[in-house]
Amino acid sequence: MNFKKIIPLSLLTLCISLAMPSFAANETPVNATEKTTAVPVEKLMARIAEIRAMDKSTLTSSERKELRKEVKNMKAEVRANNKGVYLSVGAAIIIVLLLIILL
Repeated sequence: MNFKKIIPLSLLTLCISLAMPSFAANETPVNATEKTTAVPVEKLMARIAEIRAMDKSTLTSSERKELRKEVKNMKAEVRANNKGVYLSVGAAIIIVLLLIILL
């Protein structure tokens, strides 16, 4: 390769590497009122435990159906509030291989 191709490619690589971190911070900042999500999650988990401990043999089918819908909605809400970082197996293998190669 000659310098006519190397210089534009290196400039493009530099621009891309500088622009990527600015796009990575796309999440909105957390307000003080949003930090209190742990309390409702605890209440939801307590309600789910209470429903599971119920004697459902005396309930009608429509009441059981309503309880199932309630539990399903509460679990979806808990999952939505639970923010975490997930790492796939493929990504873990690539990270390990890169660490082995670099070290």
